[in-house]
Amino acid sequence: MALLQDWRDYAYSEEMQTTKKGQEFWQKYFELEKGIYEQLLANPSEVVSGTVKELAEKYDVPLSMMVGFLDGINDSLKTENPIEEMEEDTEVSLDFDLELLYKNMVDCNAEWLYNLPQWNDIFDEDKRKELYKEQKKSGTIIKEDRKIGRNDPCPCGSGKKYKQCCGRN
Repeated sequence: MALLQDWRDYAYSEEMQTTKKGQEFWQKYFELEKGIYEQLLANPSEVVSGTVKELAEKYDVPLSMMVGFLDGINDSLKTENPIEEMEEDTEVSLDFDLELLYKNMVDCNAEWLYNLPQWNDIFDEDKRKELYKEQKKSGTIIKEDRKIGRNDPCPCGSGKKYKQCCGRN
């Protein structure tokens, strides 16, 4: 079985979602995740790559948590990693798109990540605000509530003018 499936089976199990042990697990994971991002964002032009096991050792995190991290960052990469069939010796790359990474952090409501001080050296405050607003707006559906004019075609599809059809009182 691939590492990703093992991670998902454990991390998203009912126990990890509803118990104190689960809360402690996720708190530890988020702290480790934050540490990895602090290191990655300190030198954003460096493309980090290696096997899953090598990256876990590099960032001093358990292999399972590195798998979770790779799952989370995959949507922000310029070229996604083969996470579905990932094993310890699978070569992966962390060549991420900075704007997309920031937006994905906003989308996940990961304040502890999109407010990291390292972002200050990457984007100025105006750019961060712009990216934040763009991401928040992307999930907003705006419904146009256009009023039907008397001489407009009737929305029922009859082909008549609205005033001669459904608009007739």
